[in-house]
Amino acid sequence: MAGLEEKLSILLPLGAAGIPALVAWLAVPVVRRLATRWGLLDQPAARKVHEVPTPLGGGLAIWLGTVLPLALGSGVAYALGSTGGESTPNWLPGAVSVHLPGVVEQLPRLWALLGAASVLLLVGLVDDRRGIHWTWRLGIQFAVAGFTVAWQGWRLTAFIDWPPLTWFLSVLWIVALINAFNMLDNMDGLSSGVAAIAGGMLAIALMIGRDPQTGQPQWFVAGLLWVLTGSAIGFLWHNRPPARIFMGDAGSYFLGYILAVSTMLATYTGYEEGRRYAVLTPLCVMAVPLYDMVTVIAIRLREGRSPFHADRNHFSHRLVELGFSKGQAVLVIYLLTFTTGLGALVLPRVDAVGAAIIVVQVVCLLLLIGLLESRSRRVNGSDSGEAPR
Repeated sequence: MAGLEEKLSILLPLGAAGIPALVAWLAVPVVRRLATRWGLLDQPAARKVHEVPTPLGGGLAIWLGTVLPLALGSGVAYALGSTGGESTPNWLPGAVSVHLPGVVEQLPRLWALLGAASVLLLVGLVDDRRGIHWTWRLGIQFAVAGFTVAWQGWRLTAFIDWPPLTWFLSVLWIVALINAFNMLDNMDGLSSGVAAIAGGMLAIALMIGRDPQTGQPQWFVAGLLWVLTGSAIGFLWHNRPPARIFMGDAGSYFLGYILAVSTMLATYTGYEEGRRYAVLTPLCVMAVPLYDMVTVIAIRLREGRSPFHADRNHFSHRLVELGFSKGQAVLVIYLLTFTTGLGALVLPRVDAVGAAIIVVQVVCLLLLIGLLESRSRRVNGSDSGEAPR
């Protein structure tokens, strides 16, 4: 059994990420042509940094890279496991066949998740093409998040025994991550790269950790995260500087939603384990996107503007103000995300003192960046003429 787990730990990331990466990579050229035909173009403007019209709609490639492999995998799993473990083919390893009925049982929930994510993708496409007022966008996001929590029963518990509060926090978490990755999509390769790092880190955390109830790695959620990570990587090849396509709102909504829900589907610790601080794992992994969103909103409100008004106050733009090139700013954010993600991997394996050190380290890291940024803004002055690109 241990030998099989070791093989799965190698094969799952390669297979579950490799195939989606290939699908998304191949889909991008097709999507680029369709985006131009459909008028999905991001035009240069005073508040934008790209100089030529660039196709939007890259989220469709990410969607295809995620949905097509999962559809194929669902069909295979259903064909092999729908009749129960006793009827599965003899050539399947016992440790695999025993999990097949459970996988089949989870398929309706998987496709409910993908269906909700696809709704957000369509909303993003409409917003990319025609523009939707922020009140409608936010209302639809809350509606989809509410469906996810109320209808599917997916929510953050965080050892809080008052369901109304956990429902509210779960909806808020989903909407926050959707908008965090949307706001992060302001430089070539930034949002998709951070999503790939975050998804990979969460998947590793679930593979090296154990479900407190079963004692097994959480292969199902980890597999979903590897699929999403692979799709983001396949798209990133075309989105790296100079980007030939942007993911648009469609892609950032899709990525943010699935990452948010995946963190809620995972189990990080149990009531009996005495390591309840492990529930902070997703918060550490998502620290950088959330930092960008919170600081951007704070700056806009301080300047008396709407928090949904685009400007050059994003984390990446502030790093450019410090003297970094755009490519260096993106790399800094990658490294920060990777660093906070490493802390998240260690979090379930330390005692309370170690956990406190990890959390304080993440906070101090972000505060240090904030101090450097504030110094730069005092020296250079605030630039409020932004662009998502």
